[in-house]
Order: sequence, then C-alpha cells, then structure tokens
Amino acid sequence: MRPLTSAMTTLKKSLLAALKSFLRGRSFLQALLAFWISPNALKEQHVNGKRVYPSRTIENFLEEAEKLFLGPIDGDGLKRYSSDLKRQFRERLHSHPECMLPSFNHLLPTGKERGQYLALDVGGSTLRVALVELRGREATGKESEIVRMVSFKITPEIKKLEGMSFFDWMAARIYEVIHKDIPHGQDIIPMGLAWSFPVEQTSLGGGLLLGMGKGFLATNGLLGQDLGELIKFACKKQGLNVQLEAIVNDSSATLLSQAYVHASTRFGLILGTGTNIAVHLPVSAFSRAKYGKRPESWFESATHVIVNTELGMFGKDILPLTRWDELLNAGHPRPEFQPLEHMLSGYYLGEICRFAIIEAVETAGLLGGQLPPSLEKPYSLDTEILSRIEADTSPGLEAALSYWTTHHPSTTPPTLADITAIRTLATFISRRSAALLAASVFSLWELRHETEAEHVPATLKPTPSNDSGVVLPLPSVDEEIKDLESSTKVAFNGSVIEHYPQYLPTCQNYINDLVSRSQHPGSVDLVPAIESSILGAAVALACATTTAA
Repeated sequence: MRPLTSAMTTLKKSLLAALKSFLRGRSFLQALLAFWISPNALKEQHVNGKRVYPSRTIENFLEEAEKLFLGPIDGDGLKRYSSDLKRQFRERLHSHPECMLPSFNHLLPTGKERGQYLALDVGGSTLRVALVELRGREATGKESEIVRMVSFKITPEIKKLEGMSFFDWMAARIYEVIHKDIPHGQDIIPMGLAWSFPVEQTSLGGGLLLGMGKGFLATNGLLGQDLGELIKFACKKQGLNVQLEAIVNDSSATLLSQAYVHASTRFGLILGTGTNIAVHLPVSAFSRAKYGKRPESWFESATHVIVNTELGMFGKDILPLTRWDELLNAGHPRPEFQPLEHMLSGYYLGEICRFAIIEAVETAGLLGGQLPPSLEKPYSLDTEILSRIEADTSPGLEAALSYWTTHHPSTTPPTLADITAIRTLATFISRRSAALLAASVFSLWELRHETEAEHVPATLKPTPSNDSGVVLPLPSVDEEIKDLESSTKVAFNGSVIEHYPQYLPTCQNYINDLVSRSQHPGSVDLVPAIESSILGAAVALACATTTAA
C-alpha cells in the first residue's frame, strides 16, 4: 500500500499546487497543463528552511527554449513554413469571407496628383483631422506634407456617445479645424477617411456601419447604415457640405501613402499591438464570389485591387507552437481565430514571455524562485518592457534591471543573471516574430509573382488612367514582368516594427535570405511610412477625385 499512498500524496500535492496557482491568477487549466508539461515545477523541497530546486539549470532551460522558439525556423524550416502559408493564401483567394478581402480601391497613385486634401483618421483612442498637401513624386523629399493637423482624444465619455451623438461630435471637431479654410462659394468638400473599425464597403467612398467594439456605442441604432451618409448628415448640421470619397483601413492607407512616393510599393504592413498586410493583386486572381455585389463598371475599369489579407487569421495547423504558445491559446477566448497574430503582434509577445518566465521560476530558480506578484496576472508583462530590456546592451544591464524592478518589484531582487536570462528569452521571442513576419511578406511576394504570371495575359484590356480622362492601354506583359523584377517596396508602420530593438533589420535579413532562394527575380525592401493613416487617406481621396474629374 505504501506506493499507492505515496502516489496519492503526490497527486494531492499536485492538485493543491494547481489550485494555488489558480488562486494566484492563472487558470486551473493553465496550472494543470504546466504540471503535466513540467512536473518538476511541483516537486520542490525545503532543506533547513530553504527552497531547493530540481537539478535543471537556467542554462538548460534557455537551451531548450532556443530550440523550441528558433529551431523550427532555422535551416529550411522557414522556407517550408512560407510554402505552407502561401498555400493557405491561395486557398482563401477563393473562399473564406473574413480574409483575403478585395477592397473597392483598385487605383494606385501616379505620383502626379497635386493639391490640398481633407483627411480624417478615426482610431480607437484618437480622432485626427488634417489638411494634407500633395506636391508630386518629383518633389523629392517633400512629396507630401501635413499642412495642419489637430488631434482629439476619444475619451471613455466620448466612446459612450450613442448613435448620431458620436458623429455629431466628430462633425463639430471637423468644423473647428477647417471652417476658416473653406473657399467662399465651395459647394462640396471632398474627404478621405482612414477608419480603424469594421465596415462593409459598398463603394470606394461608401460602407455599411458594423460593430465598432473597443467600448464604442456609436453603432447603437445605426448598424447597417451608410458611414458616408452619417458623416455627411452630421457635418450638414455644422454648415459643412462634405462628401466622403474614399474609405481605407490602416494597412491600405500605409500602402497608398508610400505608393505616392515609391512607384514600386505594392504592400502595406502594420505591426504594433496587432498586425495586418495589404497587397496589390490582379483582380482575376480571385473568385467572383469574393467581390460580393459591385457594379459591372468596377470590373471593366479594374485590373488590380488592393487586398486586405487579415494576416493574423492565417497559420492554423502550420505554425510551430511551443508549450508557452499553447498556454496562451488555452486561456484565450478565441484561440483559433487569429493564430498568426498571437505569434507576431505586440499584444501577445509579452504574454508568451510571461509564461516562459513562470516556468523558469518554478523549474530553474529564475528570480530566486519567486515570481513577482504583478506577473501572476495574465497579460501583465507588456511587450514594451521586453523592448526596453533588449535595448540595454551594456555589460551590467543597469537600465534593464532598474526598469524591471520598477514595473515588477519583488521581495527577492533580480540579479544580473536573472535579467540576462529574461533578455535572452525576449530575443528568442522577438526574433521568431520577425522571422514569421518575413515569411508572411515573402509568401505574398511570391503569390503576387505567380498570380501576375497566371492572369496578366487574360486581363489585357483598356483601362482609364487615374490622372486623366484619357483611356490608355494596359502595360504589356513584358512591362508587367519588368515591374515585378525590380525592387518591390513594403511600406510599414506600427510600434513593434518601428521601435522594437533590432526587429526591423532582423526581419529584413530573413526576407533577403528567403528571396535569394526563390525562383522569382527581384528584391523586397521594407520602407517606413510615417503618418501613413492620414497621408494614405489623402492619397486615396486624390486618386478618387482626380479620376472622377
């Protein structure tokens, strides 16, 4: 009976430890999963009142973590993954209603658009109203400029404004900014809008309002109504006769803002709290059903279209998950909705690291075996903290130590060895993110090559230029191929890719390596897109109004 009694005692201790972990803020499922993954975490002993850890060292732990995070992307692993990802992209050109979504915007700027344009950017926390001047691509370094911009904080009180009250607030802010600039006798004020919320577009400048989320009540009683008409009606109360001519999301705006400067820009990349990519693809690459209801005239004039990939939704069953990724998914309300976003974006990188730190504390004595109380709460390790720690390259990591202890104090102060280990974990996680993002860009770049080769011969037809009313012939197949062989620009924006230490060069290096092994010619360069939402909305407006003229 002694072995059975011993086994029952071990099980009892295990369940108690799991329950304690649950009470500290981790879910019961996470605690049990952590036990089965690493049972040594629950086998600690005490000798002379001191905690004694299993024989595993922090060096052993980091060696395993490196294999789990980076092993699958070393060698040919990243190339194999990119091929699997490209296969998913292809499949969803013809299916799935929530990703690979062709927009109504099929025009890229010629770089000849000039003038001043009213642009709005509505995000989760800020409304920005700007007057943007476009001077032409030949005005090197000064192609576009924000002449004036005013930002208005969207406070919790404003988020609670219901229905038209929110749009009335918007209209009042627009009036504040532009009423002195309206030329006497101007009938209609055209406007471009970067809208960071779901909308079912029905035209380039029209779309049906969908739930905004993020605590906004503006859609109450207005779901399904036209966004452009709502803004127009609200502005009319302020004496402004506006017309919404173009609606873009953040990734499309990023693409357009740099396409105005660099003619070879075909991608817009966002990587901050979330992630997404917009790409310019042939219209004929998609099944007709993906376009929904739109007039035949749109298909007659469009050869290519800006596509909202909803990148974060890809990767199911092909991503190289670690046990810490699985813990994140186990506690997520929709674990399979955005699998790739969980491994790329700033919202999740800190949480993955938190799970790894918890295990290292329990099994390898990291941080003296004492988890700071603040880290018991899910999503309590902000990615910005990892960024600050990685930014410190000094021998003593004084800045990193100070930043860590300020945000996550503990009765057992961290040592240099502790912060070095945490910094090492952070580099594994950020490097994996950069590699997977590079594979995403590369897969879409190859997809663009392939769809152009498949569909260019079938799509030769006259199309109107977007800077005149003259009908011009399509470029020849040779010209299309020549364009593909040149350097393709990927415009980027977002806090992680812009500010996380070494993220951008690491991602570019992975892209360069993948492109060098591709059968397709050309290069792919990441280029920054500053103030891309506002500038992209202005460029979209310029394209729309110049064409209409």
